[in-house]
Amino acid sequence: MRYASASRKLFVIANYVFLVLVSLLCLLPLIQVLSISFSSSQAASAGLVKLLPVDFSLDSYRYILQKKEFIASFGITVQRVAIGYLVNLLLALLCAYPLSKEVKDFRMRTYYAWFFVFTILFSGGLIPTYVAVSETGLLDSIWALILPGAVGVFNVILLLNFFRGLPKEIEESAFMDGAGHWVVLTRMYVPMSMPVLATISLFTLVGHWNAWFDGLIYMNFPEKYPLSTYLQLMVINSNPMKMDINNLNGMLEISERTTRAAQIFLGALPILIVYPFLQKYFVKGIVLGSVKG
Repeated sequence: MRYASASRKLFVIANYVFLVLVSLLCLLPLIQVLSISFSSSQAASAGLVKLLPVDFSLDSYRYILQKKEFIASFGITVQRVAIGYLVNLLLALLCAYPLSKEVKDFRMRTYYAWFFVFTILFSGGLIPTYVAVSETGLLDSIWALILPGAVGVFNVILLLNFFRGLPKEIEESAFMDGAGHWVVLTRMYVPMSMPVLATISLFTLVGHWNAWFDGLIYMNFPEKYPLSTYLQLMVINSNPMKMDINNLNGMLEISERTTRAAQIFLGALPILIVYPFLQKYFVKGIVLGSVKG
């Protein structure tokens, strides 16, 4: 910057200003939701809450943590994320490793690669997918939320391109020492692929946590909804709070708006906690997994 031209300095300053504005556009709504959740029902209903809580209160969080529906949906989502992450990552590795080989080593590689690419461009549609899930007996089970999207083709492409960029000498030396493909994949490729695996992990975790539509169509009972589906229905519902006659005093301390804000923030909190630990690998993993085809 010391020896940069005036136009270059102006360009850098404009970039910083633009990025700060974009960051504020992303952060301010979240800050306001957090402030509403910590405000009193009177202040939130009157529209007095801006960026700081008014009449600080934890009553909405106490009310939410006592709701069986919220706790049940939260547990289903945690179960979905845990199982879905392991399934997605394992299948991505098992698909990407053979597809990263040359045609002379895997003669059907090109056909399988085009098969996967075809699924990105075309899909069977909602009704055939629902029929397939229904006929296989997956409705109202956790597997209906995991198996239909078990193989993430974009993740497979990132991984196979990264594998193709690794030095071939490493694999050849392992084969000379008597190692097989499974040993090469688990003890050599996987440890060297941490940046791209962290990127895929972020995609997978956020995707499972935020998915709501599949829970809506594959689950017939509200108590089996994942968290995002529960929150989506709660947000569009005009009156999600049911009066509890045995707890009228507690109901006076909260409102529909503060309750919604608290549930939305609690739903986003796990991703907000995980994201900073994986963000440093994000750009590196995308670049490393896309430079070589």
